Amino acid sequence: MTPEALDLVHDILRMKKEMNAVILAHYYQDAVIQDLADVRGDSLELSRRAMATDADVIVFAGVHFMAETAKILNPSKRVLMPDLNAGCSLAESAPAHLFRQYRERHPEHLAVTYINCTAEVKALSDIICTSSNSEIILRHIPQDMPILFSPDKNLGAYVKNRTGRDMLLWQGVCTVHEQFSEHRISELQRDHPDAELIAHPECEGVVLRHARFVGSTSALLRYVRDNSARRFIVATESGILHQMRKAAPEKEFIPAPPANGCACNVCDYMKVNTLEKLHRCMVEGAPEIDIDEDLRRKAHAPIIRMLELTDADDDRAREVLSDIELPFRI
Repeated sequence: MTPEALDLVHDILRMKKEMNAVILAHYYQDAVIQDLADVRGDSLELSRRAMATDADVIVFAGVHFMAETAKILNPSKRVLMPDLNAGCSLAESAPAHLFRQYRERHPEHLAVTYINCTAEVKALSDIICTSSNSEIILRHIPQDMPILFSPDKNLGAYVKNRTGRDMLLWQGVCTVHEQFSEHRISELQRDHPDAELIAHPECEGVVLRHARFVGSTSALLRYVRDNSARRFIVATESGILHQMRKAAPEKEFIPAPPANGCACNVCDYMKVNTLEKLHRCMVEGAPEIDIDEDLRRKAHAPIIRMLELTDADDDRAREVLSDIELPFRI
């Protein structure tokens, strides 16, 4: 770390204490941001920790929908993020006006929506899910209940196959996970026959069928830490490799290659955030996430259902689902 970067880190830590702030960082952030964060995690863990914090200010080093979720769960707290331009290809694939029309065409369907979406789309959904809990949530839903799964068609296809559910899938994709090449991964596996391929369920099915293990970023991290294998080919955004190397420094982690020679296993949206921008947002107290209260309240309900269903037994799950009103009406 350069002396200039070290000065920024020291100043961020000082301001964090003065502001009574907590810094949350996704696993896909740059290593220096992950290291100075109070909490690192995937979308589910960060949602839970955002709701549990007693800090006055949440500084969210992630993408826009994540910071929005923190604000939805914490209306009385200030939520800052380094750069409002840190978006998400999945969220952009499901504009709220088109999602509303989709729901109106299928009013009897329950809308289970991946957390990678805007607050407006959350407000039009019945239950939010993450890659960590999507299968758990779907298994709680009665088999005769038709489901709309949005916006990630790859995650939807994966959990559809895992659960046997007949679901309508929105045709969105994550541009990072869509780029992994089955051919080039097969070549890597031939070159490294002892390496286990592990993959995020946002990858295409042709990649997932070769994987020894499929899971969320947190699940992938646990797997490489606890598994006896010494070498892994990792098919997800390369930011997670930093935590994998810290968790298992004696093991080797090979980033899965995209279809061409570009660095497509790097999420440009996540990397919009920098240490300099993180420092500036804390100095200036901006950009700050602000959400209309009516929208926040509507988006809050399906997120809370997600959190409750994740740990619910069958009786509690029926109670949670009983307050969802179908057919869908605005």
